[in-house]
Amino acid sequence: MTVKTSFPAYARDHRRPIGAVTLGFVQNSRAVLLLAACRTPKSGRLLAIIALLATLPLIQSCGALIAGGAATTGVLVAQDRRTVGTFTEDEGIELKAASRISERFKDGVHVNVTSYNRMVLLSGEVPDAAARTEAERITWAVENVRGVHNEMAIAGVSSFTVRSNDALITTKVKARFLDSQKLNPLHVKVVTENSIVYLMGLVKKEEANDATEIARTTSGVQKVVRVFEYLD
Repeated sequence: MTVKTSFPAYARDHRRPIGAVTLGFVQNSRAVLLLAACRTPKSGRLLAIIALLATLPLIQSCGALIAGGAATTGVLVAQDRRTVGTFTEDEGIELKAASRISERFKDGVHVNVTSYNRMVLLSGEVPDAAARTEAERITWAVENVRGVHNEMAIAGVSSFTVRSNDALITTKVKARFLDSQKLNPLHVKVVTENSIVYLMGLVKKEEANDATEIARTTSGVQKVVRVFEYLD
């Protein structure tokens, strides 16, 4: 059984080093990469952006770390449209829901728990409708949850190859967000499951449309599902 949150395992196991060193390095590297991108051909620019965007899942899901990390990471908090408190609540929701689902189902499920502004996306695979309903019920019972989008498929557990391809798609979508200069990648969380891309975040409608079009036209994407909350 696999139950995952959007908060990386490495970050959970090494909170101090990442908060004090890695995230600060990422912030500094971002400036370097963007500077390099402006001085290279478009192909080189995209490669630089992909190198940067590989770090964004870490940045986007580390509210508690960012709130208490190095001074450079304060910029990341300022760019996020959630409050620091909501950042922390989202992390707690993901960890608690994933843990409780893991305790309930011993094997045969692969569930991703992603919380943004206390709205939870459940994606992955479960063996039957009963398991799908039970996982949603468990999530609703977690403190601070405002809503649940249940996108779990009734299917066999996905392979390592499929999940690796999903991770690549997520990175490509985020890279194209940054390359487009139409929206801040930190405002949109991207989750890919079996080549279906889910978009979450607090966005304006124009940003939502831009993000959807970019994701839709990214190679390998089969479908885009919007799970946004709108600011206008």
